[in-house]
Amino acid sequence: RWQKVLYERQPFPDNYVDQRFLEELRKNVRARRYRYRAVVFQSGAVVQQLCSVCVFVVTWWYMDAGMLSPQGLFGAALVSSLLGYVLFDTVDGGAGRRESGRTRWADLKSTLVFAAFTYGFSPVLKTLTESISTDTIYAMSALMLLGHLIFFDYGANAAIVSSTLSLNMAIFASVCLASRLPRSLHAFVMVTFAMQIFALWPMLQKKLKAQTPRCYVGVTVLFALAALAGLATVSSVGAVLFASLLLTISCLCPYCLIRLQLLKDNIHGPWDEAEIKEDLSRFLM
Repeated sequence: RWQKVLYERQPFPDNYVDQRFLEELRKNVRARRYRYRAVVFQSGAVVQQLCSVCVFVVTWWYMDAGMLSPQGLFGAALVSSLLGYVLFDTVDGGAGRRESGRTRWADLKSTLVFAAFTYGFSPVLKTLTESISTDTIYAMSALMLLGHLIFFDYGANAAIVSSTLSLNMAIFASVCLASRLPRSLHAFVMVTFAMQIFALWPMLQKKLKAQTPRCYVGVTVLFALAALAGLATVSSVGAVLFASLLLTISCLCPYCLIRLQLLKDNIHGPWDEAEIKEDLSRFLM
């Protein structure tokens, strides 16, 4: 009788297997089962980031058209930042701040240094791309914002994820667009607003998602509605297309993922590589 061993000589060829070979076949042993509501909840990170880009572009369009003053945008951004700062500490009762050891005075100093540095260099930012055509600036900004969406950290453990690269591309796009605004004050406010919506806002999103999921869902819905309302004032067709994109990402794509899981057919059996399950740490002492 054939035995699945290599240390005995048997009257069978090396590649011989008997009818019992497929008895150990197992399918989808480590397959992950997804629930539709959980996938829709996780898609909120993509929806929020798309809305952030939409809000930033619509805000820039309003400033470029002279329909929004830099003083008004700066005041609204300052108030929203203060509210978000308080909410960030309130959600977890200040536990995150105590773990990091960072004080409010240190946060205030960092904010003042950034604001002073950006305001001082705003004339440079305004004239930085004067020799570049406007069409090229728009194309570069679109590519940078697209790269920001691609490399953003949505919570997946993938090699393509790079929070630093994503943020740098978004700030580069904001500098390019700010250079086409009328005055240096406009450029300063636009870059400051870009830091708030691309750097600070995602941090608050992650905190809400981890601590208060229901609040996170409500904020995501309200933010999406605000982005659609702002885009509708610029282009009704664009608002319809953007709404279709959000619905596709948040509803249709999770449904497709759930359906595709039924077609998964990963097989496992005696042909797999051997796994050492014994604790070998005693040999490392």
